Amino acid sequence: MTVTVRSFAKINLGLRIGALRPDGFHELRTIYQTIALHDIVRVKVERGLGIEIRCQDARVPKDDTNTCSRIAELAIDALKVRGRVSIEIEKRLPVQGGLGGSSGNAVSTLLALERALRKELSGPQRLRIAAEVGSDVPLFLVGGTVLGIGHGEEVYPLPDLPPLPCVLALPKIAVSTPKAFAQWDAMSGTGTRTRKDAGLPAGRTAGAGHAHADVSKLTHVVPSDRMLEFSRRVAAWLAAQRNARRLKGLSGVSARGRGRAETPLLDLVRTGIENDFEQVVFPQYPELRDVKCVLERAGAFYASLSGSGSAVYGLFTTRTRAEKAAAKLREKGVEARVTSTLPRRRYWRKFLVSGF
Repeated sequence: MTVTVRSFAKINLGLRIGALRPDGFHELRTIYQTIALHDIVRVKVERGLGIEIRCQDARVPKDDTNTCSRIAELAIDALKVRGRVSIEIEKRLPVQGGLGGSSGNAVSTLLALERALRKELSGPQRLRIAAEVGSDVPLFLVGGTVLGIGHGEEVYPLPDLPPLPCVLALPKIAVSTPKAFAQWDAMSGTGTRTRKDAGLPAGRTAGAGHAHADVSKLTHVVPSDRMLEFSRRVAAWLAAQRNARRLKGLSGVSARGRGRAETPLLDLVRTGIENDFEQVVFPQYPELRDVKCVLERAGAFYASLSGSGSAVYGLFTTRTRAEKAAAKLREKGVEARVTSTLPRRRYWRKFLVSGF
């Protein structure tokens, strides 16, 4: 039986980097948002043993360093089954672009494998396995708008936001996440300790906050005021959303007299959330800052680096404005795709392509 599923991408709506923790991870605060761009993953289970990865993109590893192979191995052990698992990845997303492509592939593999085997893990089992594979893997078990804390692996669904036009700029630049973390540590004065993600094999992703370190040499670091500030901004936004819904229910109209679909997200970005990686990535790659400026000048009400990059995105109020912004980027030789944010219900409704 072959099961075919979509593997969606994510962007980060703000990303706050904290201190390097005793376990070798950076403390993070971020809001993940799934978007409609996706890869295709096909999983087939037959008699035999082993895991086979197939992908025409040479940059995708075909051995056990691939996140799909790792999660399939863990799932097979947890389900106590045997079989030969064939995983075909049709890449449509950029590799190492800050969009969570390999992490989304892993979750798609996990859920397709369950369907092919006609067996299911519990929700907590899925989340545990996903977190073991990578820091930003669990978000794809939730979808939509998701709060990520810890080193990004602890996820909580936030009120789903209406779909919005999104322009994704894909400069041909490779940004090293371990190097970006090292530069952040140097800039913020947190030391020169080695992060866990610096030691990952090629193709393995541990997510934005994963690092490789001698834990015995690390000391406990108290939470920073910056991390608390991010949490307070998100908490205040959530409280405002709850109050707006309550007042709307009482009066039948928007609490502020606004009925625009983008209002909740506008309220969120007005809290001042930003991606800390921009402070170290933009000076090294000024062309990425230029891309963000193009998006802002073209009318994006919010533009940002996604993760550590190199993808840069802009959110727009209309599809027409998004199309015009993408055209301006293409004129400058930058690949640009127009898509939309993907709410949780649509994420799951569009997840399965076929199973037969």
